Amino acid sequence: KIPIIGMGGIMNWRDALQFIIAGASTVSVGTGNFVDPKCSLKIIEGIREYMAENNIKDIKKLIGSLEV
Repeated sequence: KIPIIGMGGIMNWRDALQFIIAGASTVSVGTGNFVDPKCSLKIIEGIREYMAENNIKDIKKLIGSLEV
């Protein structure tokens, strides 16, 4: 019930999704924003596309799941 923030090494949507699947309810993007200022937007879009392709309606279903 305690929110977990995933951070450290998140550079793309796959990295962010791995943290979410591992149990993070949010992720923090740091260095990725310096490498690519649109990094966070690309991560959001990538996760949206993944969810659409896998018919996942609510990202909360991925938190701590075994989805890959």
